[in-house]
Amino acid sequence: MSATTVMLCGVGGQGTILAADLLAKVAAASGLEVKLSEVHGMAQRGGSVDTVVRFGDEVHSPVTDPGCVDHLVAFEIIEAMRRIHFVKPDGRLLVNNRTIQPLPVLTGDVAPQHGLEAALEAEGAIFVDAEVLACRAGSPKSANVVLMGALSTGLPFEVSTWTRIIAARVPPKTVESNLRAFELGREACMKGECGL
Repeated sequence: MSATTVMLCGVGGQGTILAADLLAKVAAASGLEVKLSEVHGMAQRGGSVDTVVRFGDEVHSPVTDPGCVDHLVAFEIIEAMRRIHFVKPDGRLLVNNRTIQPLPVLTGDVAPQHGLEAALEAEGAIFVDAEVLACRAGSPKSANVVLMGALSTGLPFEVSTWTRIIAARVPPKTVESNLRAFELGREACMKGECGL
């Protein structure tokens, strides 16, 4: 298969890096070449985190350019707007239906932006209530795995490969809830429940 590019973006503490690692391991376990690139902007203090995972029969570089991303998975709405220019015209945009205000907004130095959801919807965004589904799965911190479940509906990997990789990668006490989170994210998109 030709190279597929997935960009995951969020802020520190949302599990973006773990999600990218899961995707990379699933692609590798499926026999594909994988390259991964991470950019951390003060991630531990809530700064931006971007990760690009590219996989295919042959992958020359983990770097991507604007207009070249097949799937953008945004862990929150503001980061989705910041990275939307990377998505191909026919690309897929998955957005966690959550906004994390940056520090200048929280301190009152900058006014919050409005109309972001409508702008993303106009670009064809698929919204996922990842936190709600994670809580339903019994693990509020597994919103990242919910998003991987939603993403999986648009990728050519076996569900059994995803579940095996997730079970091996997450802490043992959270395996059951993470597998449920993955299943709920996947089901939401397959049933058409993702959206505003």
